[in-house]
Amino acid sequence: MLGLMGRKVGMTQFYNERGEAVPVTLIEVGPCTVTQVKTNEKEGYAAVQLGFGEKRDKRLTKAQLGHFRKNGLKSSRWLKEFHVPDPSAHTVGQTLGADFFEVGKRVDVIGTTMGRGFQGVVKRHRFKGGSMSHGTKTKDQPGSIGASAFPSRVIKGKRLPGHMGTARLTAKNLVVGAVDADQNTVAVRGAVPGKPEGLVVIRPAKDDAAKLAAGKK
Repeated sequence: MLGLMGRKVGMTQFYNERGEAVPVTLIEVGPCTVTQVKTNEKEGYAAVQLGFGEKRDKRLTKAQLGHFRKNGLKSSRWLKEFHVPDPSAHTVGQTLGADFFEVGKRVDVIGTTMGRGFQGVVKRHRFKGGSMSHGTKTKDQPGSIGASAFPSRVIKGKRLPGHMGTARLTAKNLVVGAVDADQNTVAVRGAVPGKPEGLVVIRPAKDDAAKLAAGKK
C-alpha cells in the first residue's frame, strides 16, 4: 500500500460546523519523489521507492549518490519502499504531495515515540503504585515480581522499570480534517507519535482498505 513520508509540525485545533474545537496534528507531507520503481520481473517484488527531504551530496556515500545521479534526481535525506500491487502507475521522478489524501478519509500515521529515558513502572506502565500510609511508602515500587518456591525466577516479559519511548508506533484510523496542497500540509484529528520535526509515514488506513477489499462500507 502506497503512503507518503512527512514531517510532524505540531498540534493545533480548528472549529467544525457545529462550533466544536477539534484537536488536530499538522503534518508536512512531502513532496516525495519516486526514486525507483521495482517490478516482479526484475527485482522479484512490486514496490515504489520514495525519497523525502534534502541532504548535501558530501553526506552521501558514492553508492547512494550514484543511485540518485543515475536518474538525474536530487539527493534525498530519507528513502522508503512501499509495496504496491501495480507499480506501473508510477514513474521515476514523479512527485507526490498532500493532494494524495482526501478530507474525511482515514489514515494510519507511523512514527517514533519521544524518548523518556529510564522510568519507573508508574510512568512507564501506568501502575497505580503502592500506599503512602502506615509506614509502607511503596508508591513507586512495582510490588512482588515472582514467587520463591516456583518458578524461583522472574518470568520473562515482566513489566519492570526500564527505558521508555524511542519505539515505533502506529496511530490507526485517524480522520483527515484538512488538506492544503499549496503548503503540502495535512491536518489529521488527534495526536500522532513523535516530536515536532520528527519523520512520520502517513498512509491510507489498512482497516478501511480491508473493508473495501471485502466489499463492505
